[in-house]
Amino acid sequence: MNNRLPRPTQVDSDMWVDEAIWGHRLYDEQTPWLCFMEFLNVLQAETDSGRAFFEAEPNKLAYLPQSRLYLRNILFNNPQLTLIASRYKHNDKEAWSQWYKAMGKGQAGIINADFTYLEKRFPKFEDFALVVQFLRETTIEGDNNKRWSSQFIFPYGPNCLYEDLNVKENKTPTNDRRFFGRTGELLYLMLARSGKGSRILKSLQNSVLNPTNKFNRLVAALEPSETINSSTVKPGGYLPYLNLPEYQALADDWLSLLESDIPNYDAIPHLVNITGLHMILYSLNRAKAVLQEDKKITFILEIVSPKKTIIRELSSDSFTEHNNLSRKAIEAYIRQVVYTEEWEQITDISEAISLLKNEYVWPKDNKESEIESANSPEDLIDKFVSAAINRHKQHVDKFHSVWGKEIGFSSRRGSRRLRYAPQDMLLKSLVLCVVPKRMEFQDFLDKLYEKYGFIIGDKQAVELTEAGRADLEAFSDNSRRLEQRLASMGLLRRLSDACAYVENPFGIQEETIL
Repeated sequence: MNNRLPRPTQVDSDMWVDEAIWGHRLYDEQTPWLCFMEFLNVLQAETDSGRAFFEAEPNKLAYLPQSRLYLRNILFNNPQLTLIASRYKHNDKEAWSQWYKAMGKGQAGIINADFTYLEKRFPKFEDFALVVQFLRETTIEGDNNKRWSSQFIFPYGPNCLYEDLNVKENKTPTNDRRFFGRTGELLYLMLARSGKGSRILKSLQNSVLNPTNKFNRLVAALEPSETINSSTVKPGGYLPYLNLPEYQALADDWLSLLESDIPNYDAIPHLVNITGLHMILYSLNRAKAVLQEDKKITFILEIVSPKKTIIRELSSDSFTEHNNLSRKAIEAYIRQVVYTEEWEQITDISEAISLLKNEYVWPKDNKESEIESANSPEDLIDKFVSAAINRHKQHVDKFHSVWGKEIGFSSRRGSRRLRYAPQDMLLKSLVLCVVPKRMEFQDFLDKLYEKYGFIIGDKQAVELTEAGRADLEAFSDNSRRLEQRLASMGLLRRLSDACAYVENPFGIQEETIL
């Protein structure tokens, strides 16, 4: 328990177990896209303060996000806009008048709201309505049913960035962790601790942090020149480890995307995908570390075939095994206290409670009644494990499964069981991260295994085939299906029967003459 950074002096949660292993917090209800958006909010705020990717002291992050309530009311709390634009198409003066009245009654979160500045910037009401409609169509995860104050537009620039809020009529807006659940803060800290933050920042300042690009200026036109930021400084999340190989691997893939020739905005969905994959790797590797399992984590990937194959079964087994790791880690992390010298000196339950409070912040003073029925220190540990697993099941336990589906890494297609079956968009993200310009197909498979632990072809599956769990032909067929998929996507070219190359169309290295 001594290889982690000290926990915060004040802990609001019922216990400090999930947080000690993975940080505060991996949150299943925060999708990879919203994790990326929260990260950008942190980075922009820290850039404004001159502290981008710099930690003066570990886990003391405190940042000031933007509220942008004018922008958000206009974009997402403006139901009558289309009707007014249609009804008063040839009467701009009346259109503006009617819209001001509607917004005066319907807006929320702004004291003494005044939207008249918009008329000076958009003389034609129709132009204003078209801009709003365009930006609405860029809503992140646009088919969601989230409240208007939890809707986010594509991050064209810094004026598109704002925090998740709970806004109620006639009440001061409050920060909400419902969809910005701190996973983006963990992402920020990981990249800050990778040692490669300055290069990442430089690249992002040419795209999503660039205020001068035309799309960001369009968004800025919807906000008043001077507006009060109703947000307050937010204490950041807790990341337990100062240095991990996962931080460098994550940063390397970000730089592969950001420093390639891919257009700036086109890189963002791939950043989201690859971030989701690295977060899954981080979560599984932290669980394995607690379980003291040193063996490299691997994923058996099925490249989907028309018929059920042994690869599908193996991939499902691989998924299930990984899905159970976090619960095993919770129990192992708690039970390791039994082997300490302090535990051996315990003589009664009150001493055991005192030790558990010191190590795990459990039980809370106001909840000791829940463990009054414990008959012994060992019984107390059992009750603690049960309580911790029940709490774990609420969010962190679902992280691997939910995020795997979100990034197109896992699927139930053609099966009742979830397994690893990557979709085209994720495959493209992998090519963009792994292939500098051109790479022989077998080398590509080797690189996927080396970087991410992906087992696709027969060479990577040697351990499985030698154990009799599958034959080499099954994995050879699996790799051939991947080759065909990549070729259909324009990412692979076969030059001869024995020579196929994966190609990165945006690679930054000079193309080799073959």
